[in-house]
Amino acid sequence: MLDSVDPTELSEDIRALIWAYTRRLSGESQAVGDLTLSQQTVLARLHQAPGATSAELARAEYVSPQSMSSTVSALVDAGLVAVAPDPRDGRRRRLDLTDEGTAAIEAVRAHKADWLQGRLVAELTPAEQRQLADAVVLLRRLLGLDTTSATPSSKGQS
Repeated sequence: MLDSVDPTELSEDIRALIWAYTRRLSGESQAVGDLTLSQQTVLARLHQAPGATSAELARAEYVSPQSMSSTVSALVDAGLVAVAPDPRDGRRRRLDLTDEGTAAIEAVRAHKADWLQGRLVAELTPAEQRQLADAVVLLRRLLGLDTTSATPSSKGQS
């Protein structure tokens, strides 16, 4: 028989683990270039949603429009973000990544992925890696993310 789990304790453990994981990845991302975490976040958002405005980015990141304007200005000055009028509404200013901005966010993501992959291989046995992959499926379902994909156990099997 399976041991029962206290949902309150489990939820606190998951919350604390996600917080620690996020902080660690943030620290790892600082090893790539001179971008602040705020600048990396803006680049990541524009990579996912090109053409956003500064106001939209501010709302998405829960920061003031003035703070976002400062972050965006620094990225524009660095040549990582381009500003252009929206073709449908000339009052709106679209923000898009330049080629350099795309390369910068891809470098940050690659560094984080390499770090995590290295930790997985160095710290976990293949059986533990399988357990973690199965747990990821549960976490995705818990968060309402991509529940239609195959489980890790069935990926790559015909």
